[in-house]
This record gives sequence, structure tokens and C-alpha cells, in this order.
Amino acid sequence: MSAPYTPAAPPTFPPASTAPSQPPPTEAVAQAPLQSYYRTLPPAQQPFPNAVPLFSSTGPTQPQAPPPVSPQSFPQAPPVSQPPFSTAQVPPGPTQLYGGPLPSTQSSFSRPPLPTSQPSAFPAGPPPTSTPSQLPGVMQPQPPVSQPSPYHSGPPPTSTGFPPQVGAPPRPRLAGMQGPPMASQGPPMTSQGPPMASQGPPMTSQGPPMASQGPPMAQANHIHPTQPGMPPGPINASLSGSPPQPGMQGYPPQQNGEHQCWNASPRYIRCTAYNMPCNSDMAKQSQVPLAAVIKPLAPLPLDETPPYLLDHGESGPIRCNRCKAYMCPYMQFIEGGRRFQCGFCSCVTEVPPHYFQHLDHTGKRVDCYDRPELSMGSYEFTATVDYCKNNKFPQPPAFIFLIDVSYNAVKNGMVGIVCQELKTLLDYLPRENPDVESNIRVGFITYNKVLHFYNVKASLAQPQMMVVSDVADMFVPLLDGFLVSVSESRVVIESLLDQIPEMFADTRETETVFGPVIQAGLEALKAADCAGKLFVFHSSLPIAEAPGKLKNREDKKLVGTDKEKSLFQPQVSFYNTLAKECVAQGCCVDLFLFPNQYVDVATLGVVPTSTGGSIYKYTYFQAPSDQERFLNDLRRDVQKQVGFDAVMRVRTSTGIRATDFFGSFYMSNTTDVELAGLDCDKTVTVEFRHDDKLSEETGALMQCAVLYTSCSGQRRLRIHNMAVNCCSQLADLYRNCETDTIINFFAKYAYRSVLSSPTKNVRDSLMNQCAQILACYRKNCASPSSAGQLILPECMKLLPVYLNCMLKSDVLQPGADVSLDNRAYLRQLVSTMDVAESHVFFYPRLLPLQKLDVESMTLPVAVRDSEERLSRGGVYLLENGLNIFLWVGVNAQQELLQNIFGTPAFSQIDPSMTSLPALDNPFSKRLMEIIKSVRAQRSRYMKLMVVKQEDKLELIFKHFLVEDKSNNGGASYVDFLCHMHKEIRQLLS
Repeated sequence: MSAPYTPAAPPTFPPASTAPSQPPPTEAVAQAPLQSYYRTLPPAQQPFPNAVPLFSSTGPTQPQAPPPVSPQSFPQAPPVSQPPFSTAQVPPGPTQLYGGPLPSTQSSFSRPPLPTSQPSAFPAGPPPTSTPSQLPGVMQPQPPVSQPSPYHSGPPPTSTGFPPQVGAPPRPRLAGMQGPPMASQGPPMTSQGPPMASQGPPMTSQGPPMASQGPPMAQANHIHPTQPGMPPGPINASLSGSPPQPGMQGYPPQQNGEHQCWNASPRYIRCTAYNMPCNSDMAKQSQVPLAAVIKPLAPLPLDETPPYLLDHGESGPIRCNRCKAYMCPYMQFIEGGRRFQCGFCSCVTEVPPHYFQHLDHTGKRVDCYDRPELSMGSYEFTATVDYCKNNKFPQPPAFIFLIDVSYNAVKNGMVGIVCQELKTLLDYLPRENPDVESNIRVGFITYNKVLHFYNVKASLAQPQMMVVSDVADMFVPLLDGFLVSVSESRVVIESLLDQIPEMFADTRETETVFGPVIQAGLEALKAADCAGKLFVFHSSLPIAEAPGKLKNREDKKLVGTDKEKSLFQPQVSFYNTLAKECVAQGCCVDLFLFPNQYVDVATLGVVPTSTGGSIYKYTYFQAPSDQERFLNDLRRDVQKQVGFDAVMRVRTSTGIRATDFFGSFYMSNTTDVELAGLDCDKTVTVEFRHDDKLSEETGALMQCAVLYTSCSGQRRLRIHNMAVNCCSQLADLYRNCETDTIINFFAKYAYRSVLSSPTKNVRDSLMNQCAQILACYRKNCASPSSAGQLILPECMKLLPVYLNCMLKSDVLQPGADVSLDNRAYLRQLVSTMDVAESHVFFYPRLLPLQKLDVESMTLPVAVRDSEERLSRGGVYLLENGLNIFLWVGVNAQQELLQNIFGTPAFSQIDPSMTSLPALDNPFSKRLMEIIKSVRAQRSRYMKLMVVKQEDKLELIFKHFLVEDKSNNGGASYVDFLCHMHKEIRQLLS
């Protein structure tokens, strides 16, 4: 319920039994040892009935016995004969990429296995502290360690149940599967903690409650948290005898298999609200956005089973006749199994003879648990030829490397580094079977004002160069010998990569082209009749005479004016047209930028962001300090799981529809999201609107279907299903919102709005919407209280602090030193972020290292992002997903400095170092582990910066202390809270 904030009666801590009393283990995320930069691909999984993955034990975890598991909790599936299913390979996760060989699987259960939830080891939100901020009339809401609302309509939670994998029957937990606490619970508490009002802001808000026990369709609504910042399962202190183990959040006992979990894991889909308003009037009144953040190819930890790959033969997957939704657990079989009624549109469709099966006494098919599409939230189908372009199966994709060899690129060392790295990296191209070499072909182009194509055919003694100087009409001068197999042409490719840096070592050419470079890669893929990816390494503004030529339009005087929006828009339409052609061919573009001055990222980024690609930016690139970050990003980018030539459609049940989409993609109509490439880090955010009333009995359904070509050239369909409850009471809506996902949606909405509105208007509309959300709650859901109290919903206590962080971000409120390129880069970066990444991006994590216990595997409790929390005698680690800062206080203890830097004197620390010395002491080793583990959780490699107190670099560091007032006029958290309170009171009066 809501709690008033007054100095007189601060809310108190929840009982100690609701959370573990020790901080989380640090290394649970790093499942594979980071022995080398390149991964060995995982062995194939066992068939569907028996596949039970081994659990990685390489990351240190707390030695604890698994909690008792009552046998009654795990119903037996009916014994039915079961056809073997092939399974998809484990998609490489961030840590898996550079690890050693992965563990093989073992068979021990005769039921579909359940992936387990291994959330991030680090608390997701800002941590508790003990100094209250006094405000006249307003007590600063101190967001609590998240705990669920007491209003769960599902069966009572227990502390011994293990949350099963979403979309599968439950399974006993194996020994050694100890997981950390849910990240969204924030740091653990002790029973002696200070009262809640003195706690610091943000812990992430809690997740959705359990679904009501309604008809079968509404039952499939147990949301299981599994990722940093994900909603935890309910924990109810009054029902649990002992505090739950870390990672063992309460889960309602299964009742004879009735409550099966048919929802996709939150790794794949996160919703802003898990209780949808029944009608549009209620949605409009609350102003809570209704959206889902979908990450279709999300990487999984090693102990989670990837979606099963099903082959339904030449006829392809079974679908509804009317709305074309794919077979899923929400389809109801009738007439003895001869027909099924669609859960989305209620149309009745005949069951094909080969798919027929009898129903049991409850009306379920007797093979329900043998078929992943009838019992799980996520699965894949192999697509038939009807799902392919021109009705023919696709060729395997190709990778083309396009390297800028102009003066700047050669001088800063980029050309030499790329060529050297590719010699090794080409052995690690994506593949599905580790025992078979990758069948991705590769090609090479270098360019400045003209383009150089290379023939690297295996039969040649030396590579041949062909120069195309007519960049106005781009063509590929050779077909045979341009795209080749790495293993066949290994010697010629290595010879070429050795020669490129030498050939251009003395170049004086400073001008470059850019448009023709992408055209060249596109034409090569067209000629080979395949999809693929272009890796473009580029250094400067393309000012040479050629299509797509740009001019420098950096004008700081426009910032803050009505014309500011033009700086985020592309300056020519050429790249929009080119992007459309790339999407049609399945040509994805990843852009690595090495600028020393303005390069117009807003324009150059159009093709990557429209094709599902990524942009990486290394301003003022210097090999000694930036090489490590660039190479790690490149290795991960080349190796990560990616689907080509993808089309995504989101279908919903009657009453709501998908109306708006955010992310890196192209749309030629209102329903299909087209992606030339879709990788494991990309999200697509979908907003829903009502077009009719919804029913509390049936709930609301959504199905995300992605058709794509795998890296082996196989056409596949990946399906994710989600059901949410519906409510007719505003209180139910507010109880089931998720603040992290709402902020992720607001950021994407705002960052797109700057293309058409001045940033001031965007900020004002965000504040207004937030005030309306909170005023609606105060008016309709909170108990009566004095107007001087600020009352926030339990799930949204952190909305103001996170909203303020977002409003102060460099895109919406830049400082004088923030370049236009950087703003455009961050705008494009956030558009594809998942919830966990946007969470730490807007509210960085700050760890006090002086409190680090080298004996334990736990992390020090994070502190709030404010300068007043920093001690002059301490050392702090701050990370935001893009950078890691190590802040050293001027009075830091000599022993601490000796352990970290190898010198006892503050004055002798070198602030230019980008990696810490590897010292032979426990503290140094533990700190190295933490940094490695933090990096492994993020999709981009974070460069380390050492910041000495009172040094000039401290200004950059202070920019990330987001609770303080910023130099460019952004409000402190306390001031913003007062402002929001004033806005809410105005709306209510």
C-alpha cells in the first residue's frame, strides 16, 4: 500500500526474514572462466525429454546446502511416449564468449528440463544509507529494498519452492545451484537497520504478483524474475518459517500441475505493467504506459536450456486460420482434439491429421508435456520454404570487413590493430555446431577516396587488389574470389592482412567516402545472393566528392533552441534510402568509429540503426589506452549470436493491439518490424493501446514471432508468449507496475521525441506524465491524508529518482562540454538497451572498496550516487555500463593504496593508467575478479579510469553522481522531489 512520508512517522524496515542477511556473491554471473578471448562453442544439447544441463561451478558461489524441496511440489507429468526433438544451441552469453569449453549436458530426468534463474550478482538499485534528508513538508521517499505488495491473488508463496523456468513444469533443484538474490531486491538488509525513511533511494521496484487462479488462460501468468533488475517472485515473511536462501525467492506450490508457467522468461519479455487496465478510459486516467521490452535472442546463462528447436515437417508450424498466431499453450483443443480455438482471436481451426492427439479428462492433449509449443513460453520452429524469399532456402550469410585506410586511421594505429586481430578472430566466426567449422564466408575492402577490393581465392599465391575509383556508380569488380571460406583461403587472407598496414603506411590521403563503402558491401551480398553483415571501421567526416558526402554542421548555438532537433536528424536523405535497400537484402551494418573531430554520428548512424546493427565510438583513439576496449568489443561483436534477414511481428488478443515500436529496425508497414540483423543484445520495445474492452476472466495475451536466418543458413521461427492479468481497479494496476521497465520505455520515447520537438518540451512532457501517474494514484488509491505529504505507490517509489536521472542525461540536458556526436551516439545506443542496461546507465552503481571483505565472495553494499556519500579516506568503484571509474580519496589509507596500486603514496598514483597492476595480495586479486565480473555482465567492454580526488578528471566522475545538482542546471534529487510534489498538488487541486 502507499505509505505517507512525514518526518514524524517514518516507515520501518520490513522484517529481516524477507531478505538474506548477507550481501550477494559476486561471481555468480561469470559462468565460464575467462581464460582466453575466444569461446569454444557448446556441445549439442540432448533431445527434449532428457536434456538437463550441468550447472557451471566455475564462478565462486557461497557454499550452502540447497533448501529442502518437498516432493509434493513437483507433480509428475502423465507418462506419454515422446518423440525426440532437436534443440537449438546455447546462445553465447556475455561471459561465455571468451570462456573455455562449456560443460556438456547430462540426462537424468524424463521431463523437459527447467532453466534456473541466475540473476546478476549485484544489487540493481542504489543502496540504503543512514542519513535522512529533511525537507519542509516533504519527507524524501527512501525507496525500500523491494518487497512485493501484500495483495497477491495467487496461492500463498512459500520459501522452500524454487521458481521454475517460465514455460515449463517444475523440477527439483540440483545441489550446487546456489544463486544470488534477485538484483531487483536491492542490497540485503539486516534486522538492526535504521528506519526506512532514512534509507537512500533507489532499490528497483518489485515485480508483478502472481496470477489469479482463473480459467486456464489466466493461470499462465506467473512471472519469474531472472535478470538484473527483474521483478522478484513474491516473498511473504509471515508465511515463511526461515529467511529464503539467496536466489530462492518464494514460489507458490504447484497444485497437481494445474498452474503451468506458459510465459516467456523475463530475459525475453519485460512488461511495464503485469495487470492491464480493462478499458482505454482507465489507461488514459492512470497515464501508465502499457508496453513490453522484447529481447528475442537474449543470451542465457549456461544452466538454462535454450528454446527447443522443433521441426513440423513440410507443412510447417500449425497456425490459427484467421489471425495466423502460432501454436502455443493458449490454444484450446475442442471436439476431442480434432479442432482448436485460438486464444488470440477465438477462431476455430481444424487440427491437421498428423498433429491430432486425444484429450485427457481435463481437456488437455495427452502429449501436452511432450510438445514444447504446448507447454513452454519460448520455442523455435524450423521454417519451410514458404517462409523464404522467392520460395528458396537462403545461402549461409557472409561477413565483409571494410577498413578505412586514410591518414588518420593509419596514424592512430587502428588499421594495424584491426588487421592483426582479424587473423585470429576469423577462426571464431559464429557457428551452431562446435565440431563443424563456420560456413560464414568473408570478404575484405579497404577505402579512402577510392575503394580497393581484394581477390583472396585459395588458388592464388598472393592476394590481388582491384581499385574502383568511380565511386558515383558503385559496382563489385569481381565475384569469384571476393567472398571465400576462411579455411580454404587461410594463407592468402593472412598474407593480405599482413600487407594492408604496409601498403598504406605512408599514405597522405585525408579525405574519405562513406556512402559508396556501404553500397559496395551491399552489392557484394546481392551478387552472392545472401544476407550478411558489414563491419565498417571509419575515422572521419566523409567530405570527398561522392554520394552521401557530408559537411560539418556542428553548431553549439542551436542547443536549447527550437532548431536543436535538426542536429539529431540526418542532414541528407541518401542514407535513409540506402538503409532501406540494405534491409531488403538482409545486409546489417556495424559501425566502429574512431573520430578526432565531428563526424556527424546522427547521419552516419542511420544505416546501422535502421538495419539492426550497432555503433561503437572511440573518440581520440590511442592504441595504448583504447586498444583493449576496442578489441574486446570487436571480438564480442563478431562472435555473438545473430539472426539475419529477420522479420518480427507481435500479435495480441482481442482488445489491445501493438501501436508503436522503438529500437534499431526498419518498418515498411504498420505491423512488421524488419531487421537485416538481430543480435542477442538488441531489444524491440512495443507500446500497446486498447481498441476494445478486455476481460478480467481471460486476461490479455501477446505472442512475439521472429522469422530469421541462423548463422548456418537455416530459416527459423522463434516464438515468445506472454499472458498478463487484466484489472478494473486502478489499485491493481499500480500494484503491478515495474518501474525499471517504465523508465526504459520513457527513455526510448523521449530520445525519439527529440527528433521532432525541442528538448525542453520533451522534458516538460515527461515530468507532466509522471506527475499525472502519481496524482491519479494519490486521488484514487491512497488513503486520505494531509496535502503536505508526498504519497507514492509502493511499486513506484523510485520513479522520481530515476526520472530525474533521465532528464539530466546528456541527450536531454547536455553540459557545455558534451559534443553533438556524443549526444547522437547515446540517443542511438539507448534505443536498443534492455531493462538491466538502462537501469545502470541512468543510475550508476557505486561500490565502497574500503569495505571490501577479501575473505567472502560478497560485494560491499553499494552507496547512493551523491558526493556527500564519498569519504575522503575511501576508494570507490563506479560503473554505468559504458565506463568504470576508480575514485581515490585524498586521505585513503596507505595500506589500501599499497594493495591496489603498489604504492602507499596518493601522489604517486598515475591517473592515466587504464588497468590496475596485478599484485600478489588478496585485495588486488579480489578487486580484479570484481572488475572482470562487472565487465562480463555488460554488452560493451568498459574502460577503467582512475580518478584522484581534486584532480581535473573528477569533474567527469561527478557527472555520474546523479543525485546531486548537475553543472548544466539539472536538479538534485531532493529539489526534484519537491518540484514533483508541487506538480502533483496542482493537479489534485
